[in-house]
Amino acid sequence: MAGYQSVFRQGLLDGQVVLVTGGGTGIGRCIAHELASLGAHVVLAGRRPEPLSKVAEEIQADGGKAEALPLNIRDEVAVDAAVADIVQRLGRLDGVVNNAGGQFASDAASIRPKGWRAVIDTNLNGTWWVTQSAYRHWMAAHGGAIVSVVADMWNGFPGMAHTGAARAAVVNLTQSLAVEWASEGVRVNAVAPGFVLSSGLHNYPDEVQAMAAELMAKNPAARLATEAEVSSSVVFLLTPAAAYVTGHTMRVDGAGSLVKTPLYPLSETSKLPVYNGFHRQADVPDRFL
Repeated sequence: MAGYQSVFRQGLLDGQVVLVTGGGTGIGRCIAHELASLGAHVVLAGRRPEPLSKVAEEIQADGGKAEALPLNIRDEVAVDAAVADIVQRLGRLDGVVNNAGGQFASDAASIRPKGWRAVIDTNLNGTWWVTQSAYRHWMAAHGGAIVSVVADMWNGFPGMAHTGAARAAVVNLTQSLAVEWASEGVRVNAVAPGFVLSSGLHNYPDEVQAMAAELMAKNPAARLATEAEVSSSVVFLLTPAAAYVTGHTMRVDGAGSLVKTPLYPLSETSKLPVYNGFHRQADVPDRFL
């Protein structure tokens, strides 16, 4: 099997250590593979050990360095201990990718307190605990780069108000930290994907998948993004090429976030070339293909 076809040069991240939360599935899995293909030692964090171990084994089989770290990012004490352990064992922590998150489809009035807290606690608070711990235990003294994966919530997020609120908060947090931590050589950015052709689509009920399959590709690009197209943006923000980029949220959405009303006829067939360098792309529901 051919390895990951990254657009970045081989060895670019040799010797670096990068923590990827939510690294066992979907976009996080793809990001972890690309980082490892460039020489990074990737620490895969997530709640479920099985997917993490599987991805670590995939990366090792491809010749990369990876390890699984079962971790609930909602638990600030566990997060702080885990980050401290990474630094103690591996001697550094050059980058963090805050990819872990989760949400469920619901109209706002029907979201129960438990569901609201769960989404906010993961998507916002978990991101913060990981980010703060990385800063305290390594980056305050040595610099580094942090990238958070958010979402296309620029015009609100009807149907998922909880995650829209959390992701918007992470964007604002990214801007604040970029200013506060610049003097320590810490860059803080975010990537906001639009709809992505990812195995994570399986997590939604059939009726939500059916609706999404019909609506997701109705953007100026007339298609969904690949996981690799999101990953390459995340990786760029971790590299020296982005040395002067901080406090920025990069939109990877085929210009979908710019469409306000259907005043302009959108293409039914995409003419934009597709980039998919991920050699282990997971299956997605057939209706999205």
